[in-house]
Amino acid sequence: MKHFMVLHLVIWIHVILLFGIAGSERPESVKIGAVFTFDSVIGRVAKAAMEMAVSDINSDPTVLNGTELNLIMKDGMCNAFLGSTGAFQVLEQGVIAIIGPQSSAMAHSISQIADAVHVPLISYAATDPTLSSLQFPLFFRTVQSDSEQMSAMADLIDFNGWKEVIVVYLDDDYGRNGISSLSDELENRRLKIAHKLALSIQFDLNEITKLLNQSKVFSPRIFVVHVNPDPRLRIFSIARKLQMMTSDYVWLVTDWLAATLHSFLPSNQNALSIVEGVVGLRQHIPDSSKRRDYISRWKKMQKEGIANTSLNSYGFLAYDTIWTVAHSIDKFLKVYKNITFSLHDNNMVAHTEGIGIQLEKLKVFAGGSDFVEILLKSNFSGVSGQIRFNSDRNIISSGYDVININQMKINKVGYWSNHSGFSVVPPEVLAKKKHRRVSVDQKLGNITWPGGKTERPRGWVIADNAKPLRIGVPKRASFVEFVTELQDSHHIQGYCIDIFMKALEFIPYEIPFVFKPVGNGKSNPNYDALVKKIDENVYDAVVGDIAIVTNRTKIADFSQPFASSSLVVVAPINSSKSNAWVFLKPFSADMWCIIIASFFMIGVVIWILEHRVNDEFRGPPKRQIVTMFMFSLSTLFKTNNNTVSSLSKMVLIVWLFLLMVITASYTASLTSILTVEQLSSPITGIDSLIASNWPIGYQVGSFAYSYLTDNLYVSSSRLVSLGSPEEYAVALRNGPSGGGVAAIVDELPYVELFLSKETDFGIIGQPFTRSSWGFAFQRDSPLALDMSTAILKLAESGELQNIHEKWFCKMGCPGERKSDPKPDQLHLISFWGLYLSCSVISVIALVLFMLRMISQYVGFKQRQKDVAASSLEPSDSRCSRVVVNFFNFIDKKEDAIKKMFTQSDNPHNPNSEL
Repeated sequence: MKHFMVLHLVIWIHVILLFGIAGSERPESVKIGAVFTFDSVIGRVAKAAMEMAVSDINSDPTVLNGTELNLIMKDGMCNAFLGSTGAFQVLEQGVIAIIGPQSSAMAHSISQIADAVHVPLISYAATDPTLSSLQFPLFFRTVQSDSEQMSAMADLIDFNGWKEVIVVYLDDDYGRNGISSLSDELENRRLKIAHKLALSIQFDLNEITKLLNQSKVFSPRIFVVHVNPDPRLRIFSIARKLQMMTSDYVWLVTDWLAATLHSFLPSNQNALSIVEGVVGLRQHIPDSSKRRDYISRWKKMQKEGIANTSLNSYGFLAYDTIWTVAHSIDKFLKVYKNITFSLHDNNMVAHTEGIGIQLEKLKVFAGGSDFVEILLKSNFSGVSGQIRFNSDRNIISSGYDVININQMKINKVGYWSNHSGFSVVPPEVLAKKKHRRVSVDQKLGNITWPGGKTERPRGWVIADNAKPLRIGVPKRASFVEFVTELQDSHHIQGYCIDIFMKALEFIPYEIPFVFKPVGNGKSNPNYDALVKKIDENVYDAVVGDIAIVTNRTKIADFSQPFASSSLVVVAPINSSKSNAWVFLKPFSADMWCIIIASFFMIGVVIWILEHRVNDEFRGPPKRQIVTMFMFSLSTLFKTNNNTVSSLSKMVLIVWLFLLMVITASYTASLTSILTVEQLSSPITGIDSLIASNWPIGYQVGSFAYSYLTDNLYVSSSRLVSLGSPEEYAVALRNGPSGGGVAAIVDELPYVELFLSKETDFGIIGQPFTRSSWGFAFQRDSPLALDMSTAILKLAESGELQNIHEKWFCKMGCPGERKSDPKPDQLHLISFWGLYLSCSVISVIALVLFMLRMISQYVGFKQRQKDVAASSLEPSDSRCSRVVVNFFNFIDKKEDAIKKMFTQSDNPHNPNSEL
């Protein structure tokens, strides 16, 4: 018995040692599973790509170090239950990772199974954004999530200026969750999905025809299609038959279409004619030598019959997915040496006899958590670009290509990435330049839309069964020229109506509408309440003198402004009033001082220059002073005097030019000031009006009241409500002392209409608010944009001004009587350059004169010295005497100096005194 126990112990030791040695060696092979739909656009290319990847890995000695990678593939047949069954089958065989599936619905169910046994699931095609790492911590994705794709799609819609879209999608996890993500992205950009057209998973031609026919009654013409790859292109085939591939329509697609078209063999390329004008997204695969080599190998496989499909983006992703797993396995084995499994807790699974799957035999991957951490740190360059995962276990986005099908070709018109937006430069190039996303830099190439047009489609039409637009118009009681309803004919007319009707001519489609008058015609309606009815869906739009103010823009969209409605002050004007000292106002005090000083200076300069040569500048001091200043006031005549020296003429011409400029400026300024002097009250603008404490008139219903009380803090007791223009005129003529008002504050168009009939009043000062009138529409209405474009065309063509003159210039345009109460006076700073130039010229003339005098004096003194030397007479060289002699010299007349030189030449002349 004792020997038996020793023998038994020895056997167990050998067993333990055997398994310990075996456990420390790398396994001969490692199994991974793949569950996907074999017979599908993505499945066919993925199967060939994964088989190629396994072959490349097993033939590469630097990967797995001799351990063979075995790929076990199961067909999910586009069914979540069969996909789950396939997952159980590959797990029974001891796989440490599952590749796939391509279906998002299948990924949800398989992820739960994989989580239970700690086996990571890596998908190259499941794009459902709800497959999050929080719910499925072992789910990895080497394809970009639809949250990324829908951000690109929303940017594409926003880039083209469209507001509403219709979506066509599959009614499954992939379709619903993708469209939900699109809806969120559009909402962030103040855009929206107007209608949703859901298709069953196995949609047929009848179902498509029914849904597309239903969509014809909708206004939006922007369709976003998010379905599975469809080689038959059924949606577009039906759309073509229903005349929905014309220039009125826009078709945008997610990357399913690119995957479909790229999978076509050359013999099927004619099918591209069905999708002419369609614009879509495609997974961006950066250019690289690996990518080019992979494409070359694929074409060789096609020729050899190994691959029965053309290569699409999912072929790149599936190939790199296998390599991602292989690199992670290699790192795992280097650290942990072997792969081990443990039995599953039998209490957690039920016995399922009869279906070929024994759940109780499923084993848990013991190193699953460590393997997941290694996967998460993946970082290598593959055929699809750089393979790296973010914290959500999604591949870091490489962006999308924007493609356009035209002339039976797939044309790349640009790129999109989440950091640079749209560009014609690849995202990886912009990333190296650290290019930031700026709206003005967004750019795409030329796109040909359905119908062959290159001009961007409007994206909406008036629906076939649409009711006429309900347009509310205010039935005004005062200032009816803007908009009102005629009592007898019930015809709607006015300035605003003329602009609206003319703008409709610039909109390239018919808009059925009906005017709905609002108000009783006895008092003006409340405009805030009128705009609010748009938000309440009582009206589709409001046309009239509607001021664009903050509280209204929160509930309605406005068109481009068609008129300025800034607040202005209107007061009486009187041409009989004048001011005896008004002639002094054009120039400021410093300007008058410098002008007077300049006359003194020019007189002095001319006197210095002319004193020696001109008899008029000689004689007694009193006479010379009078002549000096009289000459400065009559420069125009003296410049023509032949006795004036050339230096004096130069100075006089410059100063004459200065005088002409000052005179012209004075005349213009005086004319402006005389206009202001016509005002019959001291009011010069809104500030002086408020400070005067006089009563102020305003129009009932105008926002002038709220602005004066809320913003300028004017007491409501000072404000007098007025109705029609007749009340305006009476109140202004009576004035504050007669029970009227000192001035009226109102919106500019009302004032212009009032002044078109009254000539005794004018606008005082400048507008003191900045506001405008526009037409109001329901929020996100595309008609607001088209109406804005039409109004801009009205302005550019001159029609807007013509309508303005028709209504406001019956007695001369009121703008001609608009005056500035305080025109700017002319200050020295406006003329300092000219004064400086004149001063410089004068100084130069004086310097030349003095140099000439010094030269003459030196020459004269030299001759005197020569005479003194010959006569041996002493000379006085004291400084004071020299200065006195010099000034005596230059005080002499020119003729006298010439005689002095003659006397110096004649030593016997007894009259030389200097």
